[in-house]
Amino acid sequence: MSPTGAVPDLSARPLVSVIVPHYDDLAALDRCLSALQAQTYPADRFEVIVADNMSPVGPEAVARAIAGRARLVTVSERGAGPARNGGVAIASGDVLAFTDADCIPAPDWLDQGLAALAHNDFVGGGMRVLVDDERTVTGPEAFELVFAFDNRAYVERKAFTVTANLFCPAPLFRQVGGFRVGVSEDLEWSHRARDAGFRIGYAPAALVSHPARRDWRELTSKWRRLNHETYGIVAAGPQGRLRWLARSLLLPLSALAHTPRVLTSPRLRSPRQRLSALSTLYRLRIWRSLDALALLAKTGN
Repeated sequence: MSPTGAVPDLSARPLVSVIVPHYDDLAALDRCLSALQAQTYPADRFEVIVADNMSPVGPEAVARAIAGRARLVTVSERGAGPARNGGVAIASGDVLAFTDADCIPAPDWLDQGLAALAHNDFVGGGMRVLVDDERTVTGPEAFELVFAFDNRAYVERKAFTVTANLFCPAPLFRQVGGFRVGVSEDLEWSHRARDAGFRIGYAPAALVSHPARRDWRELTSKWRRLNHETYGIVAAGPQGRLRWLARSLLLPLSALAHTPRVLTSPRLRSPRQRLSALSTLYRLRIWRSLDALALLAKTGN
């Protein structure tokens, strides 16, 4: 690592703590844990910690779903960030690897992430979007096939990684500090690490799959949360509310700039899928603009 902090010996198969935040999705958690059990990295060199965020089913049901495949910690403070912090608090590993309960890591995810970590201070891995049935792709699914989880662009252009696929040495995490609440936690944490002098790298072969949002409700629920979290970062900066206003008003026009990406995406297999993705793109940019303006008005009172 560039600033102060001990560097784990990555040639000696370091102990890895995999942190998985969870809230009320036992079926997805089961799939995630099964994928982690199938890792090519030696089973005695990594632990899995499920940080449950007070799921309504209760800790006993979560423990039954885990079925001995992970350690369980219950975190009462709401939010995936606090849940991850709670997992880190009991972690034993030299290296921390973060993914989400609704994700499916590839069998060599840990091996590939650690290989990239040997050349970078912290690492974001590749993301793949999954759909239920490629023959009946919905508009939101088609949109997410093109736009969701573009972690290469996030890492290489914006210097952050999604927390669904993040590797970092434990000493680095302790120096940077935990995830914060009320902001885009992945962006904010990564930029805090960058500002502390740490270098981010991209590991395309450290692959994690995530299901696409299938319907409009799921898609707007995601973007309502992201609007709120992004506002927390923008509004805190110089002329933050004015910048947010300009950003909100320009959102519908930004769909024009992204239209060629839909028309040329190899992830879409038919004209119908491209039309569905375009329709969702324009509809969502208008919705996001209105939601962002409503958030600005609400916080101005």
